[in-house]
Amino acid sequence: MYSLKDVLKRFIPFYKDYIPTFILVVIGMVLASSGTAASAYLVKPLLDEIFINKDREMLSLLPYAIIVVYAAKEGGKYLQACSTAYIGQHIIKRLRENILENLLSLDLSFFHTYRTGELISRNTSDVERIRAVVSSLIPEFLRETFTIFGLMGVVIYQSPKLAFFALIIMPLAIYPLSRLAKRMKKISKASQEKISDITAKLSEIFNNIEIIQANNAQNYEHSLFKNDNERYFKLTMKSVRVNELVSPLMETIGAIGVAVVVIVGGNEVIDGSLSVGSFFSFLTALFMLYTPIKKISSLYNKMQDALVASERIFFLLDQTSTIQSGNEKMPEKITTISFDDVSLFYGEKQALHEVKLEAKAGEMIALIGDSGGGKSSLMNMLMRFYDPSSGTIYINGHNLKEISLKELRENVAMVTQRVYIFHDSIAANVAYGKEIDETKVIDALEKANAYDFVQTLPEGIWTHLDEFGTNLSGGQRQRIAIARAIYTNPQVLILDEATSALDSQSEQKITQAIENLIKDKITFVIAHRLSTIKKANKIILLKHGKICAMGSDEELLQNSKEYLNLKGLQH
Repeated sequence: MYSLKDVLKRFIPFYKDYIPTFILVVIGMVLASSGTAASAYLVKPLLDEIFINKDREMLSLLPYAIIVVYAAKEGGKYLQACSTAYIGQHIIKRLRENILENLLSLDLSFFHTYRTGELISRNTSDVERIRAVVSSLIPEFLRETFTIFGLMGVVIYQSPKLAFFALIIMPLAIYPLSRLAKRMKKISKASQEKISDITAKLSEIFNNIEIIQANNAQNYEHSLFKNDNERYFKLTMKSVRVNELVSPLMETIGAIGVAVVVIVGGNEVIDGSLSVGSFFSFLTALFMLYTPIKKISSLYNKMQDALVASERIFFLLDQTSTIQSGNEKMPEKITTISFDDVSLFYGEKQALHEVKLEAKAGEMIALIGDSGGGKSSLMNMLMRFYDPSSGTIYINGHNLKEISLKELRENVAMVTQRVYIFHDSIAANVAYGKEIDETKVIDALEKANAYDFVQTLPEGIWTHLDEFGTNLSGGQRQRIAIARAIYTNPQVLILDEATSALDSQSEQKITQAIENLIKDKITFVIAHRLSTIKKANKIILLKHGKICAMGSDEELLQNSKEYLNLKGLQH
């Protein structure tokens, strides 16, 4: 569990960039706290010199002093508030960017472990809780601390004896306040986990709205959401009740202190050992002193909320990818890709068993077999979404792990069964992540048999696509995805059920386009429909993560019962 000291230590590299602004914060704090102390002190000359001694010279000076003191106090608060807000907001902006940058570098296994909604929640609401510490809670804590010392100076200066009776009460509050803080921390952790659940549930609902409506599951999903929302509401109310206990607790303890002061101080005023002005200056400072103490107690409780959030945020920042990039450049011409006794485990489940396979430039390698046979897993390792649990993958004899990840993925393009369309123009989707070259975009669309329908859209290649490409048909989205792979002119092409959403006519045209593209490339095709892989140089039949047959269509028809069974099922 992170302490406040740990959190501040993590922010030190950020704070160094804001030293001039911090100077303004300190100036503001000093003005605000000293102005508060001075306003309490001015009660003494106001009563003693003006109202009791009737000093006209003091009457002509004191009102201006009051204006100056209050102007300094409020000006200091304004300066401190604006400066700390700038520091806090700017640090949080950078923090969100750093979190996303780190998340984008992590491997797929991390994203399969944590829900999308939870990651969004941590990078939004949790970061916002930390912003409160950076930009308001800590500065307010410091300002109120300065104010306490200033007012204590006034209190002790006016009457050390009364100060003893007033301040001896304060330690009584420490134990109950520390118990409240621990309780607040526990509630905050549960609350933040629950808001993550709510965000995750909303993300799941909106991403699966079609299947929800198709199954008349609206009421079911709504009831699940209501349950999570109700639990969050109860936790929020617990938090409010604990936090609001601070004020009555401090007010009650403060009242005891004031009562003691009135008894002791009243007797001293009656006896003449203490002036009326000194007593009321003391009493004013004492009343004002309880306010910052009460605020600090409340701020301490709020900090528990932020400390829990910081633990969740720093967890994301501290994650490192298990897939580390190599330093070698990709060969200018890929001639061979070899899988040498490659095995892969997902946790305790073994997805691939000692797969041995070689592909050469110009070859089309077809991967077939039942679902769960390991076809996609094999290609995911080639993209280095996962690394082999044992065995090695080689490109031109070089270990795949030694090659730069950036260069690898610039030279290997993948089109999956699940089509990814971004909320942007068609051109930006085709050239995704790279500079848009209009000529290359059109060429890629033509080769993917997509340019004909794109031309009919209102703004052609600059037509904006809805989220997930919902203003296109399934086949059109698939062709945009294929055009994206073609745009990069990769040396290796992976087609994972890439034509599954197309009608037979479009599939035929794209198959012809792919045949023209792959003459000098290595192409891996994952397919269930055997009609799409007749021209493959090698057909690999995977079953339960093992290669149970390998060869051309003709060879497998003669030698493999498994292949004959697959062919028979599809006649």
